[in-house]
Amino acid sequence: MKKFIENIIIIMVLTVAILFSYAVMEKKISGKSSSEFINFLFNTQKKASDNKNTDKDAIEDSIEQERKQSDTMDYKAVWLSYLEFNSYRKSVKNNNEKNFRKFYKYILQRIKLLGFNRIIVQVRPFGDALYESQYFPWAACISGKQGKNPGYDPLKIMTEMSHQENIAIEAWINPYRISSGDSIQSLSKTNPAKIWFSSQNTKRNVLSYNGSLYYNPSSESVRNLIIKGVEEIVQNYDVDGIHMDDYFYPAFTEKNVGTAFDAPEYEQQIKSDMSSADSPFSSSNKSSNEISLADWRRDNVNRLVSGIYKIIKESNPQVTFGISPAGNLDNLRNDLEYYVDIDTWVSQNGYVDYLMPQIYWGFTNEIAPFDKVTDEWATLMKDSSQKLYIGLQLYRMGSTEPGQSDKKELQKASLLKKELSYLKKKKKIEGYCLFSYQYLDCQNKEYHFDAEQFSTKRKKLLNQIVKSLKNNS
Repeated sequence: MKKFIENIIIIMVLTVAILFSYAVMEKKISGKSSSEFINFLFNTQKKASDNKNTDKDAIEDSIEQERKQSDTMDYKAVWLSYLEFNSYRKSVKNNNEKNFRKFYKYILQRIKLLGFNRIIVQVRPFGDALYESQYFPWAACISGKQGKNPGYDPLKIMTEMSHQENIAIEAWINPYRISSGDSIQSLSKTNPAKIWFSSQNTKRNVLSYNGSLYYNPSSESVRNLIIKGVEEIVQNYDVDGIHMDDYFYPAFTEKNVGTAFDAPEYEQQIKSDMSSADSPFSSSNKSSNEISLADWRRDNVNRLVSGIYKIIKESNPQVTFGISPAGNLDNLRNDLEYYVDIDTWVSQNGYVDYLMPQIYWGFTNEIAPFDKVTDEWATLMKDSSQKLYIGLQLYRMGSTEPGQSDKKELQKASLLKKELSYLKKKKKIEGYCLFSYQYLDCQNKEYHFDAEQFSTKRKKLLNQIVKSLKNNS
């Protein structure tokens, strides 16, 4: 009996020693009192059970964290263009505030269902306005005739309704474009372009090129008009941002680049006294003997962009300013079109808060494959303080137009999902925007968006994309 008791004691001592060693290894005794340590020793079974639950919770937390990390996009936007407003106006019997509110509420609810949290609304498409402006006439796309008051203020309504749905709204303007035709007579009598063109002293503020009318980018009066137009939006409307796309200078050819458009102004200005304080080249710090026509044009755009940025921040620092340039960097940097000084914009403050290159191609595009172009932008802006979002080509999905090297890829609804997955892997990229809303609603029977005219096959593909967005929202 005595031997038996001794054996029991030995077993108990060994058990305590093993548990003690385990506790030391697990660092459980650091800072614990004697009672806490005893409690630990005699509750190992309960702790084992607790550990199982803890492990399960940890796994679930890890899965949730991975899910959150896989969707780093906090900017999910869609463009709403003047084409959608045209469709609305043509579809309603009475273009009044009640019907407009119904139209816009429908759009907000639909994009919210699809996971979007921002809408970029075109409010100045052709030198006219979808808001009550001191400088520009009412837009033809909303009232049917440029200069005609629709009887309500679309931008005021859209900002109010967007925020009610927790959707951010940006006002999208086209700065230089006046019309897609070259007839001055088609413009409203209050259109500043028409007024300027009627006077010999200001006629060159308006330029005709390739069948369209533009404001002259080299004109200080033009620049001031555009900046004032932005100022009134920021001061009078509760917008979250001001947005511009890739419509700056039109494309020239090797043959006409040195004589067309604003080339005469360049010739005049390089003959003037470039040492004066109000030199048109002041922002580039180059003299008349150094600056080329291409750099002079880039300087014109830079002066507009920096002026807009400045007036926005003076009016409301919380309002962002972003630009959606063409996606191919080689095209942006050439001397025949756009004249966007992209390298300055990403390396210096005072121009933009974000850039949203229009990367409108698939992975198999021979000239500008999606992954290659995306990587180029991510590298370019790696150390930039500006944010990087990507514009995506919803409007090309299902397109059968000839000459597209990525044509086969565009027939697959999975392409957009593949592109979004690729963007999420890029640390610098924080969001995206789809062009444009109507392609998310191609079978709408009430507003008859242009996309309704698509083939049955293309509608089916677009609907598959919509379903995918809905499932992942």
